[in-house]
Amino acid sequence: MPRILLSALFYFALVFGAGFLLGPIRVFLLEPRFGRTVAVLCEMPVLLLAMVAAARGIPARLRMQTRISSLLFMGLGALALLEAADFLVGALLRGMTAGEQLAYLTTPAGAVYLAAQALFALMPLLVNYKRQRVKPPDLRDLQPGR
Repeated sequence: MPRILLSALFYFALVFGAGFLLGPIRVFLLEPRFGRTVAVLCEMPVLLLAMVAAARGIPARLRMQTRISSLLFMGLGALALLEAADFLVGALLRGMTAGEQLAYLTTPAGAVYLAAQALFALMPLLVNYKRQRVKPPDLRDLQPGR
């Protein structure tokens, strides 16, 4: 399997797994007390940490080239998997129809969720782009008399 696809699969699996573990906490503990939007906002920092860690670690671990196109394909591939998984979880575990799932996206909580999905897709590029651009200085250039 090409490294980009494998990276997308692992990136999706790690972040979706984190969200799957956090979901019951959000739905059963936070939503009844604070409402849906605040509950989603409380969950988001933990998911962002999972995104950053996975997006940074997976390409390095798999020795994936960090070209812009590779990183974008990794993020977009993972996003496609996330959309399919979210639909299945909504339908099978929460009993939501496709229309109900789309209607959720028009709420304030849904807007936060859409922003998080955009970050999810772009995170591999955001956390790895500088690595390919910035090179450490050559210490020989810092010696006096050169």
